[in-house]
Amino acid sequence: MVRSFHILLFIFLLGNSALFAQTELAEALRVTDTIKENKINMLAPAKAAFYSAVLPGLGQVYNKKYWKVPLVYGALGTTIYFYLSNNKKYNSYRDAYKRRLEGFNDDDYAYLDNSRLIAAQKFYQKNRDLSLLLTGLFYVLNIVDANVDAHLMQFNVNDNLTFKPNLYRNEFTTKEDLGICITWKL
Repeated sequence: MVRSFHILLFIFLLGNSALFAQTELAEALRVTDTIKENKINMLAPAKAAFYSAVLPGLGQVYNKKYWKVPLVYGALGTTIYFYLSNNKKYNSYRDAYKRRLEGFNDDDYAYLDNSRLIAAQKFYQKNRDLSLLLTGLFYVLNIVDANVDAHLMQFNVNDNLTFKPNLYRNEFTTKEDLGICITWKL
């Protein structure tokens, strides 16, 4: 009787340890899902573009790219400054030419003849128009940048997706070869 009790106790202890070992093994082999699903706001790019269209730089603030706001205002401010400066010079030369045609010669450009006044008008008019074109271009670029930034914020760019070129030695030719390793961790 005592002997059968010892045998039962031995089987019980052996079975429990095997049971605990299986539980630990199951815990070690359990696959956990590490991919977290991020909610994508489909209207975020449209919102960012709208905000940038209403007030340049506001789309960049919406995207939390604050460092781009001074670039937007620097580009727009510079082109607007040159537009206003060239427009002022153009109007000055045009008014001097008009007064010259009326017979007055008492303006600031008395040292210039009529052909030089016409050439200066064309020069400043061309630069004024170019400045206006660049202002429009930078305004549209501001909107496109906000839209593209909002789109790119929705892409998965974590360390689980990697692309690493690697040099390895070929065993047969003993030369360096270029290999590509693409790793995708789930």
